[in-house]
Amino acid sequence: MRLSKLARPDHSRSPDIGGYQLNESQQLWEWREKIANLYYEIRSGQDAVAAWRLWCDTRSSMFREHSQSPIEPADRKMYKGPTTFPYDPSLRVTVQLAPVMQERITVATGMDGDLSMHAFARTIGLEARLGGELNLYWIEGYGGGVFLPFADATSGTETYGGGRYLLDTIKGADLGVVRSDGTLVLDFNFSYFPSCAYSSRYVCPLAPSDNRLKGAVRAGERLFVSN
Repeated sequence: MRLSKLARPDHSRSPDIGGYQLNESQQLWEWREKIANLYYEIRSGQDAVAAWRLWCDTRSSMFREHSQSPIEPADRKMYKGPTTFPYDPSLRVTVQLAPVMQERITVATGMDGDLSMHAFARTIGLEARLGGELNLYWIEGYGGGVFLPFADATSGTETYGGGRYLLDTIKGADLGVVRSDGTLVLDFNFSYFPSCAYSSRYVCPLAPSDNRLKGAVRAGERLFVSN
C-alpha cells in the first residue's frame, strides 16, 4: 500500500478574503475547515437524506470553485460535481465493533517520511449484507485519526478501482463516534473517491486486503456514466 505527499496544485485561482489573497497553506486550511463544518452539519442533522443532499451539493461546489479542488484547474469551469448513486437507506448500517490487535502498517510517503497506522477495531454486522467485515485503522503520529478505506465488487467497474473512503477524521470526514451502546453507524452513501481518482498529482493509500468486500456497495460516489 502506498501513500504519497500531497501534490502542490495550481493556485492561479486562489481564494481571497476581503481582498487578501490566501497562500497555499491557508487555502488548504480553509478547505479542511469547510469539510469539517460540512461533516458537523451531517452529524447534527436528523434527516439522513437531507444531510446526504447537503454533502453532494457542498462537495460539488467546492470541487468546482475552490483552489484546493483535486479537479484540474482547466476543467473546473465545466465540472458538474462528483457523480453518486441514488441514496440507499439499506446501506446505512449499524455495526458492532470488536477490538483487534494487528501489526502496524508503515507506508512510504516520499519526502514527507513514513506514515504508520494500525487496525484497532473490526466491524460486526456487514457480512450478511456485503460479504465481509471492515477494519477501522488508527493513523499514528501527531494527533492521529480514524481511517476507513474499503473496496467492493463495484471497484474498477462502477467505482474507482483503488476503492473509496468512508472515514478519514484527520481530513475532517467524520460521521460520528461509537455510541453508548457500543454501536457505530456506517452510512455508505457518504463513501467518496480519494483525490488520486481525479488527478495523477496525488498518490493515495488504498484499501488493504482486509478491507475488500465481496458484495457491491452501490452507494456514495461512483464513476461518471454518460447517457
